Amino acid sequence: MAPTYRVEKDSMGEVQVPAEALYQAQTQRAINNFRISSHKMPHDLIIALAYIKHAAAQTNAQFGNLDSNIADAIMHAAQTIIDGQHLAQFPIDVFQTGSGTSTNMNANEVLATLASQHLQQQVSPNDHVNMAQSSNDVIPTAIHVSAVMVSENQLFPALTHLSETLEKKQAQLQGIVKTGRTHLMDAMPITFAQELSGWQAQIQHATRAISATLDTVKALAQGGTAVGTGINAPAQFNAIFCQHLSQLTGKAFVPSDNFYFNLSSQDAVVSLSGQLKTLAVALMKISNDLRWMNSGPLAGLAEISLTALQPGSSIMPGKVNPVIPEAVAMAAAQVIGNDTTITVAGQSGNFQLNVMLPVIAHNLLESLHLLANSCTALADNAIAPFTVQQAHIDSALAKNPILITALNPVIGYLKAADIAKKAYKEGRAIIDVAEEETELSRSELEELLNPLTLTQGGVSKK
Repeated sequence: MAPTYRVEKDSMGEVQVPAEALYQAQTQRAINNFRISSHKMPHDLIIALAYIKHAAAQTNAQFGNLDSNIADAIMHAAQTIIDGQHLAQFPIDVFQTGSGTSTNMNANEVLATLASQHLQQQVSPNDHVNMAQSSNDVIPTAIHVSAVMVSENQLFPALTHLSETLEKKQAQLQGIVKTGRTHLMDAMPITFAQELSGWQAQIQHATRAISATLDTVKALAQGGTAVGTGINAPAQFNAIFCQHLSQLTGKAFVPSDNFYFNLSSQDAVVSLSGQLKTLAVALMKISNDLRWMNSGPLAGLAEISLTALQPGSSIMPGKVNPVIPEAVAMAAAQVIGNDTTITVAGQSGNFQLNVMLPVIAHNLLESLHLLANSCTALADNAIAPFTVQQAHIDSALAKNPILITALNPVIGYLKAADIAKKAYKEGRAIIDVAEEETELSRSELEELLNPLTLTQGGVSKK
C-alpha cells in the first residue's frame, strides 16, 4: 500500500507530509534536508522542550497575551509529551541547523497539532506555541533543563549508590592486607579498605564538582529570545517562566543574569562536560584496577575474583572475563570523546549565538546516561559481589621484599637494599633473611614487619 500524504504550507511554500504525522511543514523540510546520521535528538531534550512550552504557555496566559483556552490546550498537549507519548513524532537528525531551530519547530508543530485536536480550533506553531520565544533561547534552555533533570534524577542516585557500595565493601574487607603497587610493581602493603577508600573519594569529589557546576546550568536563557535583548517577550517573562518551570519539574531554575552569555556561549555546559570527563577518568581507573586485581586466575595477580557473568571465549572453554569493568572503561572512553566534541562545539559561539547546539545536547545527554548506568553496573555487578583470594594475597605479601622499607630507620637504606635483593634472589620471606643479616630478634622483626601494622605507618624503633 502506497504511503498517503497531506499538503502543509509554511512561509516557503507547500510541502508533502505523511498523512498520519503530527508535525507539519518545517519538520518535514528538516527531515528532507538532514540525512546525516541515524542519531535523532535525545528524548530527554524533547521532554525538556515540552516542559518549556508548557511553562511558556502558562506564562503567556498569565500576562494576558495568550487566550487561556489555547494556553490550556498547549499545556495539555505538552503534558502528553512529558508523559512519554508521541516521541516518535520527533524524527530530526542531530546534525541539523546549528541553532536547533528545526527541533524547536518540530516541538511547536507537534504541540500545535495536538492542541488543535484537543481544542477543535486552529492553534499556530509560531504565533501561539512559540509566543515570546525564539529557537535561540529555547534550545539552550532545553539543554540546561534536560542536563539538570538527568543529573539529579539519574546520575546523582547512581553516584550515591556506587559510593555507598564502596563503603559497605570497605567494612567487609577491613583489616585484609594486600601488596600495594606503584608503577605496577610491588610496594608497601595496604589494606583493601584503604584502596577502596581512594576509589570512594574519587566518586565523592566528582559528585561535589558536578553538583557545583549545575548551579550555573540552572540559570536559563529563556527570555533572551533572538539575540539576548528579549525582543517580543514581556518584561519579567524570564522570572515568571522560571517559577512555572521550577514548579513543573521540581528543580530550582532561575533566570540568567546575562542572556548574551547564555545565547552566545555554552560555557556552563562545557564546564559540566569537563566534570563528567573527570568522573569518567575515575571510573576508568577503578575499572582498570579491578581488571588487574582479577587477572589470572593462575598467571595474573589473582587478588580477587569477580563474579562470572558469561563465557569469555568462543574457542577457549572455561575462560571468564571481567566484562563489567571492560564495558565501563569503554563507556568512560566514550564520555571523554564526547567532552572533546562538546569542547569544540562550545567554541562555535559566533557573535550572538552558538551554532552547534544539537550536537552539544546529544553528546552531553549521552555522557550523563553512560555514566549513570556505568556507576550502577560497576556497583552491583563488580564491586559488591567480588571475593578476595586470601591465600594468594597472603603468599605474595609474605615474600614481598619491599617490606624491608620498615627497617630503613633501624639498619639504613643500603643494608636494607642488600637484604631485599637477597630475599628476592633466593625466593625467601624477607623476615627470614633479615633475621640472618641483622642483629634484630625474631620477635622484633615480627613486630617491625607486621604487614597490618605497616598499613598504619609502621612501628617506630628507638
